[in-house]
Amino acid sequence: MLQQYQEAIENSNIVSKTDVNGIITFVNDEFCKISGYSKEELLGKNHNIVRHPDVPASKFKLLWQTIKAKKIYKSTVKNRAKNGSTFYVNTTVIPILNEKGEIEEFIAIRYDVTQEIFYKHSLEKKERELEVLNIDLEKRVEAKTKELKELNETLEMRVQEEIKKNEEKQKVMFWQSRFASLGEMLANIAHQWRQPLTELNLTLFSLKKAAFNQDIGEVEMLYDESKALIKNMSNTIEDFSNFFKPDKGKQHFMLRESIEEALHILKRVLKKDMIQVKTSYEDVSVLGITNEFTQVIINLLKNSRDAFVENGVLIREIKIEVSKENGNALIIVEDNAGGIKEKERYKIFEPYFTTKHTSQGTGLGLFMSKMICEKGFNGSLDVSSKKGTTRFTIKIPLESENEK
Repeated sequence: MLQQYQEAIENSNIVSKTDVNGIITFVNDEFCKISGYSKEELLGKNHNIVRHPDVPASKFKLLWQTIKAKKIYKSTVKNRAKNGSTFYVNTTVIPILNEKGEIEEFIAIRYDVTQEIFYKHSLEKKERELEVLNIDLEKRVEAKTKELKELNETLEMRVQEEIKKNEEKQKVMFWQSRFASLGEMLANIAHQWRQPLTELNLTLFSLKKAAFNQDIGEVEMLYDESKALIKNMSNTIEDFSNFFKPDKGKQHFMLRESIEEALHILKRVLKKDMIQVKTSYEDVSVLGITNEFTQVIINLLKNSRDAFVENGVLIREIKIEVSKENGNALIIVEDNAGGIKEKERYKIFEPYFTTKHTSQGTGLGLFMSKMICEKGFNGSLDVSSKKGTTRFTIKIPLESENEK
């Protein structure tokens, strides 16, 4: 049975024996396998043949102090194999005593824990890396927190700066639109003056001829015609100067009157291009600046006129309706000028977007019209298009909240 116990221990463990001086007197096959040495290379050699140079001498000093004191020594030992590789073993060194109680030899029983130690070292390495990463992450979080804090402290100021920039940009676009409108108005004045000037020139020629012939009656008639022409031209100037006269503040005005003013200003353009305008009014009064609303209607009418000409529409009709709906003034301007393409319909209110040639449009008319409806009247301006028609819908609240 003792023989069987010995075989069981030797086959499952790494076993070696040394004399009292540490000279190897026995090794089993498992010792040879893990160390890479043969039995012949080990027997008679000092046990430090497998000692790893990394292990401090103090550890071996403790080992010898323990076993020479006839005590059992237990530890995990780092060894080096014949090929230079490292292996770890859990070691128990037991002093064997003779009948006199003196140390006869030492027996060491070990088992391989190399993989466990490597896993442990790997885990420790990962823990160190994670610790470094954690420290780095904390620093980065701290830096980002500081950055966000600074950003938050300056956010309000930067928002105000951006708002100011946008307001300045809108002011620039507003004045660009007004100058563009002024240019259009001057063109309308020139157009409305062209025919009367021609008539006045012919009348003066006839007046000169009648005076030469001393036809007093003809002279007086031609003189009255000249005065009428000049008065008509003067009224035209008065109409346009009134339109550009700045108002001091908001006032209640009738939508019908503002729309009729726009139609009056564009009457010769509409007549020249054979555009029929049909109107339907309810008596609706809103609070705001009448000239601004007239400008919106002029912009919509001129866009319709340009679309009629560009698309070559023969029967040209514009419908303007004013009504009340759910506490709002509802103004609809609809034409049959061919409609708006789907991809353009979502962009027409963007500043500087235009489907016209650059010589015919700035792309600011509809943008400014929408801005006037929203900012000046707390309302809205929307567009829809189907079956060759385009409909602009203006909604203006009738409640006192309109006032700013």
